[in-house]
Amino acid sequence: MSTRTLIRGGLVITAAEETHADVLIEDGRIVAMAAHASTVAEGWTADRVIDAANKYVIPGGVDAHTHMELPFGGTFASDSFESGTRAAAWGGTTTIVDFAVQTVGHSLRDGLDAWYAKADGKCAIDYAFHMILSDVNESSLKEMDLLVEEGITSFKLFMAYPGVFYSDDGQILRAMQRSSNNGGLIMMHAENGIAIDVLVEQALAAGRTDPRYHGEVRKVLLEAEATHRAIQLARVAGAPLYVVHVSADEAVQELTAARDMGLNVFGETCPQYLFLSTDNLAEPDFEGAKYVCSTPLRPREHQEALWRGLRTNDLQVVSTDHCPFCFTGQKELGRGDFSKIPNGLPGVENRMDLLHQAVVDGHISRRRWIEIACATPARMFGLYPRKGTIAPGADADVVVYDPHIEHVLSAETHHMNVDYSAYEGKRVTGQVETVLSRGEVVIDEREFTGHAGHGVYTPRATCQYLH
Repeated sequence: MSTRTLIRGGLVITAAEETHADVLIEDGRIVAMAAHASTVAEGWTADRVIDAANKYVIPGGVDAHTHMELPFGGTFASDSFESGTRAAAWGGTTTIVDFAVQTVGHSLRDGLDAWYAKADGKCAIDYAFHMILSDVNESSLKEMDLLVEEGITSFKLFMAYPGVFYSDDGQILRAMQRSSNNGGLIMMHAENGIAIDVLVEQALAAGRTDPRYHGEVRKVLLEAEATHRAIQLARVAGAPLYVVHVSADEAVQELTAARDMGLNVFGETCPQYLFLSTDNLAEPDFEGAKYVCSTPLRPREHQEALWRGLRTNDLQVVSTDHCPFCFTGQKELGRGDFSKIPNGLPGVENRMDLLHQAVVDGHISRRRWIEIACATPARMFGLYPRKGTIAPGADADVVVYDPHIEHVLSAETHHMNVDYSAYEGKRVTGQVETVLSRGEVVIDEREFTGHAGHGVYTPRATCQYLH
């Protein structure tokens, strides 16, 4: 049975243009677009017509950095693939790229298969995987080539978390050399974990145990230093580099300098760094634990540098690094020792709204909103033009967005499986109304109509920005 859906009368916004157009969808794909009320559009018939008058019609969001069910610090991220992808849909995100984890002593294949199994049949929206390399050796380096062929085209390394995910400079260089040959993209958590561990130990010994010290020991300069070092290693290897969750002015400066030299260096930031700060980490009665993530929240003055980086394209992507832990029973593991607080924030449901608020506030344009949240992540990770745009031939991942509705972000109303909101009480303008994933309506006028297992695994091509 062929089904046709027509989205009529909205302002279609992509990274490239804004047009008043009707969008015709058939069998999960966008098949045609035409000017609203044109003779072409008037002739279209459909099984279902969605009225988008006075609303935006935008591509579904692509969140290229999530951690569903991630084991961390003796516990697990509180969102499963089922709950996390449902929450993503509520927030207008129709594709996530999550991280499969290699554990030390095991193969990449073991880690990848475990994540395939976690997600299979559970997701409400489409999904793909990056691979976390925790154990760089001859065997895992060879496996990288096989994974690229399989559509896992990006590999994350950590300069932080000694004893867990950490790789030394030699391992990082080897992985970069491999990726320079196989077309993969190295993603880097750039913080000097060896130095940070010294500062953690010293802070705890001096009785500085509250959540705010998490931010104080993970110093801006240790993010900037690691970012610089990662860039130089990538230059030596002749490899592209994508630095995740950039939080500080000095780190942006390192990326800007590299890009000014014409290097294939890219940067991502997250809503928490754009909207939250060390003021949150310092909230009394251990409330600051809710905001513990790495890289940490920074003093408010860093926000302007991040917005500027997004405007000048020295930062290209806003992802969430969605990695939720409940305050009760999980964040509380670090009472009396900030280093035991599980690192991570919930956010997959809030990203599109927060970035629309940034449009309202004058930080970015509407097209830039779509660029950093949909089109660029899709291109960066080999999903474009199937994902990230509205054009004939693309998957019908489409959001009807009401730019006028005001609502308040709150744990009372969100759909993420976590007992607090990082943005509790924040009033935003703009809300997702209807969401289609491959042509199927999964949010229908603020009602969830999707189901677990609709989302399919999506293999990726290599990064589309490499020259």
